[in-house]
Amino acid sequence: MESTYRYFKALRNLALALLIIIVSTAALHFPYDVDAPLTQQELETSRNYYADAYKKPVTKDDVTTEFETKYISVARAAAEAFRIEDHVNQFVERFNLRERPVLEIGSGRGYLQDLAQNYTGLDISPTVARFYRKKFVLGSATAMPFPDNSFEGAWSIWVFEHVPNPEHAFREARRVTRDNGVLFLLVAWNCTPWAADGYEVRPYSDFGFKGKFIKASIPLRSWPLFRSMAVIPNRILRDLVSRLEPTILRYRRLTPNYEKYWVPDSDAVNSIDRHEAMLWFRSRGDECLNCEGSSGSVLMSGMPNSMPLIIRVRKAAK
Repeated sequence: MESTYRYFKALRNLALALLIIIVSTAALHFPYDVDAPLTQQELETSRNYYADAYKKPVTKDDVTTEFETKYISVARAAAEAFRIEDHVNQFVERFNLRERPVLEIGSGRGYLQDLAQNYTGLDISPTVARFYRKKFVLGSATAMPFPDNSFEGAWSIWVFEHVPNPEHAFREARRVTRDNGVLFLLVAWNCTPWAADGYEVRPYSDFGFKGKFIKASIPLRSWPLFRSMAVIPNRILRDLVSRLEPTILRYRRLTPNYEKYWVPDSDAVNSIDRHEAMLWFRSRGDECLNCEGSSGSVLMSGMPNSMPLIIRVRKAAK
């Protein structure tokens, strides 16, 4: 009898310890940040960074900088690896957007401009205009220079993680899209705070004690079970909140590295969870067309650079 009591007591203590770990982990990873106004200096820093990334040499004899070469080559390789052109082409075909007005948000060099005839590219960098055969508009994702309901569809590829106020950008994307229009939003979900300093690719010798500890912790923090302990409790809480009223987009603000492009998303300014983004649209009456289940499961995938959200905008719903 006493041994049984000790067994259940030990089991209870283990369960309590596990609960404390889960709650603590979830609390540490809760997306506390929301949109805030930016200073003019912050805006200029961001604009200049992306303008430099796409900067054209002044003469044919000039050599492209190491930074530009790496930035563009990494972007190109990622686009090929994830078959971005194929996926967007399927989106255009599926929703009959080939001849309808469409917008690409954060269009960069416009390598997807030929997927639709009535295409408009929007980008914050003025130096990319030379790459366009279709319409190009200089502008920010958070303040698009278009009237309401301008487009039947829109897509954005790995852009919103670089937008300092992503909820403003979501709101703008929804505003310029017509009722029953569709959005293809591929965000680098759940960007990591250690990407900016290249912890995954740099040797231990590059770091002091704190840096070595951070680098050593990455395998644990990247472990799917650990990620689930951090994400799922927060998703459950946020899901309940979203059913009461339209949600505020919550995310984790990151410190971007505009000096050295170590790995993809070294320059990310925020970390958005795919489920959180889905809730933002769903709580406004929109429909996610590629979410698990009828409304999107808390177990939905959202690893970096993987799954888009395909949203049907329902402006008349709420």
